[in-house]
Amino acid sequence: MDLKIKGSKALITGGTKGIGRAIANSFADEGGNVAICARNAEEVEAAVADLSAKGVTAFGQAVDVGDGDAFKAWIDASAEALGGIDCIVSNVSGGGAQGEDAWRRHLEYDMLGAVRMVEGSMEHLEKSDNASVLLISTTAALEKFMQAGPYNALKAALLNYNGALAQDLAPKGIRVNAISPGPIFIEGGSWDQIKQHMTAFYDATIADIPMGRMGTADEVAAQAVFLASPLAGFTTGTNVVIDGGITKRIQF
Repeated sequence: MDLKIKGSKALITGGTKGIGRAIANSFADEGGNVAICARNAEEVEAAVADLSAKGVTAFGQAVDVGDGDAFKAWIDASAEALGGIDCIVSNVSGGGAQGEDAWRRHLEYDMLGAVRMVEGSMEHLEKSDNASVLLISTTAALEKFMQAGPYNALKAALLNYNGALAQDLAPKGIRVNAISPGPIFIEGGSWDQIKQHMTAFYDATIADIPMGRMGTADEVAAQAVFLASPLAGFTTGTNVVIDGGITKRIQF
């Protein structure tokens, strides 16, 4: 299927690893130009080289999304390098810690990181004929998962922001959608660590997934690229759950 995004310009935060990297790869595989950021400069450089090898324009910088000025500078530099912005993907998260500092961290990265990205990209998105915002949430925002904590709560706030923002920006021709992955197995990632060090919990989670396995980053990325494409041109304000059936609520 031709997603009609060849030559489009996408910005992805946390684009060197995991879901963010898979989304960047998928955009590039479809002929889209990409800009990424992450905190590790060497990993950013390596990812940009790999993406460029796909025959697209790729740009990247080491940026802490929590630094508002540096983040805005990266957005503007990315727009200049790519020749505009058609899609932004807010993917960075504050991690899985607990405690008061963790609440502040998740507010700073999961919520304010998304707000900064939207507001910092707006002048560029308004010029696009296929403008799209993608916010990466989680099924932990939809149903209780493990203990009450900042990750689940702030990702739920992100979904509220997603829905309201979609209404606000639709008249400008800018679509806004969210993706909520369930357990996604990434080598070296959190579920890999849980498998190695909390085997009983890992096995219990697998047993709770009707499809009998965890998802892959590529499966999330495929949905992200579709939502950003003109083929999803009438889709806005939605939250796409990719979880193999682990959430038990009925999806209305």
